[in-house]
Order: sequence, then C-alpha cells, then structure tokens
Amino acid sequence: MVLIATIVFLGSLLGIGIILARKIPALRELPLEIERPQENLVLRLKNKVRAFGPFKSFSSEFILHKLLSKTRLFTLKIENRIALWQERLREKSKKKKEVENDNYWEELRRSKKK
Repeated sequence: MVLIATIVFLGSLLGIGIILARKIPALRELPLEIERPQENLVLRLKNKVRAFGPFKSFSSEFILHKLLSKTRLFTLKIENRIALWQERLREKSKKKKEVENDNYWEELRRSKKK
C-alpha cells in the first residue's frame, strides 16, 4: 500500500516538474507590469450615475436582498397553501375510510340476516 502511494507521489512530482519546465520560458516572456485597460463606456456611465444625487446610496446588494426576501415570502406562502391542501385531502380520505368501514359492518349484518 505504501509502495503504491510512493509511486503515485513521485509520478505527481514528475508531472509537476515537466509542466513547470515547459511553462517557465513562457512565464519569463510576460511583462512585469500589467497594463491597465481603459474603462469601457458602460462602466464610465455607471460611475457617473452613481455620483449623481439620489443614486449615491444605490446598491445592487440592496436590490438583491429585497428580491430574495420577496422570493422567500412567496415560497413560504405557497408552502403554506400546499400544506392546507394536503390536510384537506387527508381529512377527505379519512372520512371516506370511515364511511367504507360503516358500510362494511352494515353489509356484514345484512348478509348474516339472509
């Protein structure tokens, strides 16, 4: 068992070494400093809108929080309604079983009288 683990470990180290040996020349060619890309139009417009009066405190997290709260409330309402339907169905089936049991004993008495 230890032999297999050692072989797998050494094979993994060998694989990592090969990958590094192949990638080191490509990594050396990369520039040391990354050029900062220009802001696109959408991002600049978004920043300008946020700087404007009523939108300063606007947060997408706030909208997400509201949306999730409403979704949770909606699912709880649906869950409650489904639970009520299940309860009604259980009551109906229970009543049907009671009626069947009552009929059973009446039928048994009738067959005994014949």
